[in-house]
Amino acid sequence: MKIVVLDGYTLNPGDLDWESIKQFGALTVYDRTPYNTKDIIKNIGDADIVYTNKTPLSGEILNNTPSVKYIGVLATGYNVVDIKTAKNKGIVVTNVPDYSSKAVAQFTMALLLEMCHNIGAHNTAVQKGDWIKSDDFCFWNSPLIELTGKTIGLIGFGKIGRATAKLAQAFGLNVKVYSRTVYSEFESDHLTFVPLEELLSTSHIISLHCPLTADTQGIINKKTINKMKPGVMLINTSRGPLVVENDLVEALNNSHISQAALDVISQEPMAENNPLLKAKNCIITPHIAWASKEARIRLLQTTIENLNAFLNDAPQNVVNL
Repeated sequence: MKIVVLDGYTLNPGDLDWESIKQFGALTVYDRTPYNTKDIIKNIGDADIVYTNKTPLSGEILNNTPSVKYIGVLATGYNVVDIKTAKNKGIVVTNVPDYSSKAVAQFTMALLLEMCHNIGAHNTAVQKGDWIKSDDFCFWNSPLIELTGKTIGLIGFGKIGRATAKLAQAFGLNVKVYSRTVYSEFESDHLTFVPLEELLSTSHIISLHCPLTADTQGIINKKTINKMKPGVMLINTSRGPLVVENDLVEALNNSHISQAALDVISQEPMAENNPLLKAKNCIITPHIAWASKEARIRLLQTTIENLNAFLNDAPQNVVNL
């Protein structure tokens, strides 16, 4: 059996081990595969098992790689695979749910705390000598924001949203949640499920934790931004296309949104002409919220379990049933 990993570098830049997958067959690992049909088909070759993180597997590619029986997505989101074509061809597609919930929730709070305190900028000021030159025992170059008593609105309440809610409440934040499903068991004096319009109009902070679907694409746009509380802070650690970037840039530059912290954007890697690069008060990190070593170890372990289950005719975490 032949196994191919199309883009293994982000999962394993060298600090993990592929040996556990080699037990199942002959393994070829490509650090990266160019995002074009010709190169993807070439690298898949006659493999039975294909792993992808972000390398797209279109219907055309699947129709030209007849040996493929199983696709393992090395992530939770699986929109890079043409699920319908895979199902029609009898190809099982699995993902890895919940491996990064703790890591992404932690990163979400790190972005929020950075917006509240601008720690990096203050450290830079000290390193430049501003404290040495100061007439006072302390100084701050931007407002310092306390979280206790403020409201954070979470759009989406899957595993990551729930983990974020738990951390947010530990900081004294009141949590409002907009979700297709109301989970009454999580409701309390400090966590309530509300309609989207109420969340938008009453939250001091809005954080995105929903999947990218036809319904959620562009959920943050000029119309929804105009319903937000002036001075709101926005965090996105979910998917870039949830946000209409030109509308966000406009809102940042006119200060309706006071700050944004984004770990994901519409096109990754980032294009040099992305308008967010010129927006005021916008923190951008390169899609790393998921990537703690602990989370990547969990991802690889579930990947192995998924393949073992498939080979034993009991597939798990299947996304194209």
